[in-house]
Amino acid sequence: MAKKLKLRQKDLLAIGYPKGKAIGIAINVAIKYCKKQTKEAVLAQLKAVVDAPEQFQADPIFGSITEELIEIAAEVNEEIALTPEPKTYQAYGLQHIEPGTLLQMDTAMRLPVTVKGALMPDAHQGYGLPIGGVLATNNAIIPYAVGMDIGCRMCLTVYDLPPSFLKKETRQLKEILQTNTKFGKSVFANPMDDAVLERQEFRDIKFLRPLQGKARRQIGSSGSGNHFVEFGVVEITEIDNEFNLPTGQYVGILSHSGSRGFGAYIARHYTQIAMNQCFLPKVAKHLAWLDLDSEAGMEYWLAMNLAGDYASACHAHIHHRLGKALGEQPIATIENHHNFAWKEHLPDGQEIIVHRKGATPAGKGVLGIIPGSMTAPAFIVRGKGVAMAINSASHGAGRKMSRTKAKKSTTYNELKKHLKQHQVELIGGGLDEAPFAYKDIHQVMASQQNLVDVLGQFYPKIVRMDR
Repeated sequence: MAKKLKLRQKDLLAIGYPKGKAIGIAINVAIKYCKKQTKEAVLAQLKAVVDAPEQFQADPIFGSITEELIEIAAEVNEEIALTPEPKTYQAYGLQHIEPGTLLQMDTAMRLPVTVKGALMPDAHQGYGLPIGGVLATNNAIIPYAVGMDIGCRMCLTVYDLPPSFLKKETRQLKEILQTNTKFGKSVFANPMDDAVLERQEFRDIKFLRPLQGKARRQIGSSGSGNHFVEFGVVEITEIDNEFNLPTGQYVGILSHSGSRGFGAYIARHYTQIAMNQCFLPKVAKHLAWLDLDSEAGMEYWLAMNLAGDYASACHAHIHHRLGKALGEQPIATIENHHNFAWKEHLPDGQEIIVHRKGATPAGKGVLGIIPGSMTAPAFIVRGKGVAMAINSASHGAGRKMSRTKAKKSTTYNELKKHLKQHQVELIGGGLDEAPFAYKDIHQVMASQQNLVDVLGQFYPKIVRMDR
């Protein structure tokens, strides 16, 4: 007959449990769910819980212990002080940026781990770091400074077709978009396979294992909100371009989307871990960081990079499906991402972690795409590598209205009239994404002409969004 599991307070104190309610909860959980295991095995599991309670918050057995442990930790840990004054930073297009956004950036520049910062002309308020904010830190990764939609990106494919093709084949192209793209909760019944779904990280990081199925189901689809896939006219204006294309007009497909629910789960999970470990004043709580040499920090770094590669795979599937439906091969492809963190170096050689939350990498010679709105052009750019901007540029025009305000500020009739004036066909979309909700992309580009060279534009003509 197997011995009955017996646990005493001294057993749990010996493995690091604090005196109090947590010990009673842990003993009750162990006796109820682990009575067939050896005492040594049970204590090993309970030690793992007390060492990293945030890792077990969703665990069906040990999750009930974590709330008390985290609450105790919060009482024991002292709040991390911000520096009295923010470090100086460069703000581009200051006249287009609201005071609340500047206050958010000032808070980020008061973190003790902050090294440098910059604010792009499309900047507006977000959680933690403003959207359009660039923040360089010392050996620290801030999940909310990366953002919820990890690795969100732009992708443009260019085809050797005349712009007249768009007008001539509008009906067919609308059908191609509706058949070969999925948005929001809608996914493909038979999604394409991809090597990213078999990555080792899904096996090595416990938290990622149950997300593999969700990632498989959603691959090749796009998110809601401001995400889109569209046909349009590509105009190459720079003679000396990396695509070796003659100046002139072509047909292009432009997409904007990220890592779907997969990336969002990663962002929420590791943000909570950071907030449980890094106690900041309320005004800065969403800027909680993880040390990169900690277990959680290293896990997040691997998971973030996986989510970025997953987002890239989604775009590859989108453009593959549409190219196949067109029966054409692209003659050029450009892709860049934001909502990410990179390891880079200052001129003196110091390694920094550069967070670009809604900001485009613009190192010297780096190509990118900066979109406007569904009726305004996107700009194909080449970075100039400006140190004051931390090698960055805006990721778009930037919102000038919240989604709620945008819905109240216009009507569907006004939107339809505006679309007709610009000869744009819209499939889906809502008033919260109306062009009026965004800043003037031409003003934004004028504010960052020192950051990027313009190689050409993309003019939307047939736009597909959620709804």
